[in-house]
Amino acid sequence: MFFSFAFRSLIRTFAPILIRIEMKIALIGYGKMGKMIEEIARSRGHEIVSIIDIDNQEEFESPSFATADVAIEFTTPTAAYANYLKCWEKGVKVVSGSTGWMKEHGDDVRDQISKGKTLFWASNFSIGVAIFSAVNRYLAKIMNQFPQYDVELEETHHVHKLDHPSGTAITLGEEIVAALDRKENWAEDTTDPALLRIDHIRRGEVPGIHTIRYDSDADMITISHDAHSRRGFALGAVLAAEYTNDHQGLLTISDMIKF
Repeated sequence: MFFSFAFRSLIRTFAPILIRIEMKIALIGYGKMGKMIEEIARSRGHEIVSIIDIDNQEEFESPSFATADVAIEFTTPTAAYANYLKCWEKGVKVVSGSTGWMKEHGDDVRDQISKGKTLFWASNFSIGVAIFSAVNRYLAKIMNQFPQYDVELEETHHVHKLDHPSGTAITLGEEIVAALDRKENWAEDTTDPALLRIDHIRRGEVPGIHTIRYDSDADMITISHDAHSRRGFALGAVLAAEYTNDHQGLLTISDMIKF
């Protein structure tokens, strides 16, 4: 009986991975991530109907782009919001991993979604990071009872990543702050005990490492997620695109994967 229950729970958790839906996908941003998303999408039976990069923005107006069921967008904070609007104007749903646009355009995006638009947004599409995030929330809830432990967060990425802290680090940090009564907010380069310190390191070609440490006079508790490649992020983005086939509105990883 226990095995049957566990198997059913596993199926429900990873249903998006097990179900294949053929879709027409547009790619916005065609760097290393865009090319990897293209490879995975094609391997799962999807058709890439349009590829848009910085040098062919007119493709947004092409008949082929308008046929897309969903656009997967990985660009920059300054370009993301305008890209969303161009997609929605053509009736195309959006999956986006772009960060940094929320402060300026968050209210506008929510307004558009209230009018029937769809955005699946995540700071990180890795299934492993989704699991790590669930562990982070659970651990922070426990550690709220033990104020002798201070907490800090560190993220390491490749030297090409200019923004900091990473969107994933901000999400993890916000989860910690929400659970710990002794933390009011997060900040970089801080010694204020009321603030969660987030440090960033830029080194080589590291895809992404996020580490959370709870330290006391007696001991230290550490949890970490270390991405081996960008492939996990790319697969998660394609799974998110598949999820939008029968879901709409503002969607996140927690909607797609239930823990």
